[in-house]
Amino acid sequence: MIRILKYGETPNSEIFARTPMKTDVAGTVAAIIADVRANGDAALREYTRRFDHAELTDLAVTEQEITDALSGIDPAFIRILEEARDNIRRFHEKQVRASFVINDRDGIVMGQKVIPMDRVGLYVPGGTAAYPSTVLMDTVPAKIAGCPEIVMTTPPGPDGKLNPAILAAAHVAGVDRIFKVGGAQAIAALAYGTESIPRVDKIVGPGNAYVAEAKKQVYGQVSIDMIAGPSEILIVADDGMQPDILAADLLSQAEHDKMASAVLVTDSMRLAEQVRLELERQIPKLERAQIARASIEDNGKIIVTETIAQAIEAANEIAPEHLELAVAQPFDWLDKVRHAGSIFMGYNCPEALGDYLAGPNHTLPTSGTARFSSPLSVDDFVKKTQFTYFTRKALSDVAQDVAYFARQEGLTGHARSAVIRTEDQK
Repeated sequence: MIRILKYGETPNSEIFARTPMKTDVAGTVAAIIADVRANGDAALREYTRRFDHAELTDLAVTEQEITDALSGIDPAFIRILEEARDNIRRFHEKQVRASFVINDRDGIVMGQKVIPMDRVGLYVPGGTAAYPSTVLMDTVPAKIAGCPEIVMTTPPGPDGKLNPAILAAAHVAGVDRIFKVGGAQAIAALAYGTESIPRVDKIVGPGNAYVAEAKKQVYGQVSIDMIAGPSEILIVADDGMQPDILAADLLSQAEHDKMASAVLVTDSMRLAEQVRLELERQIPKLERAQIARASIEDNGKIIVTETIAQAIEAANEIAPEHLELAVAQPFDWLDKVRHAGSIFMGYNCPEALGDYLAGPNHTLPTSGTARFSSPLSVDDFVKKTQFTYFTRKALSDVAQDVAYFARQEGLTGHARSAVIRTEDQK
């Protein structure tokens, strides 16, 4: 049964505690990365045999495999995928940054170029759940950014085939190349390249502890989106919200993983007790009841505050991945929220809406990193470079100032470089 904690009476160390991420996989992951770097595709096939129980000769997904997968997909699901893609595109197109040029002084031109990354790697989890939604959320912004090539890896089943829903989402989103590789070995392949899988510039997408650790270890060789921890939801609710709905929303995240965190913060003890009872009614009805039960009992909590303002304070301290403002006037509180990955407003906006169809991205900062990081966006798939142009006259006007500044840092070579052209001019 979920715990009920009274804010101000329970120690903050318990109120704000998070389940620590698994950290004992670093050595295993390092060995896998080294093996893939040394042995390429042969290592990938061996790990696929060992971990996924699939014997593969070719790691790449063929056009025929995609066609076969699409033929077995319900047309209604294709329609929903296309609707979700269009909503995601509509939202993310507003994020596009423009290059700029400044030419407001004689002889000086400066500017910034926004350049898409050449090749992006998308990791899509398999295992206990498959996420075609991740394919859309991570591919569409990269396409909008203008990335020429998007490479996807995802683990196969024992039959050597990929989940048809994932292939359908990749087709709808416009993924360029797909490979049947999962786990830390897939991250290593994307970071360093193998005979089959090309090296990418950035790796995005969630995964288990091994995938997260692998992304951490290859960072610097390539860019990554974030180190994702267990999924999280925090709901700030007032007494006007229905307890059965709150329980359903908490379980929507608890069913992800035994490590997932589901938290309710409310100013109503009555509502807290009703939600606790409702959770007990709903958990047995879930297909993933065992996972949800472990998540709720080990990581879930209900925090009772004196006021909604205090509830918002608690939410800001926790900085959740998903925040539901299940209150009567959510826009009155929006500006008070400082730290959250994505915010869902009012009584009729479940977090699941954001997972699949609304449009804002669902790849979000976890583990409190919403205090300083942001959802995945078009910005994640571009880089920026600067350019500067001075005429000889414009340089001559500032050369002595540049040289003076350089000498303050003891860099006389810099100073000489600034003035030498103006001396030649005489």
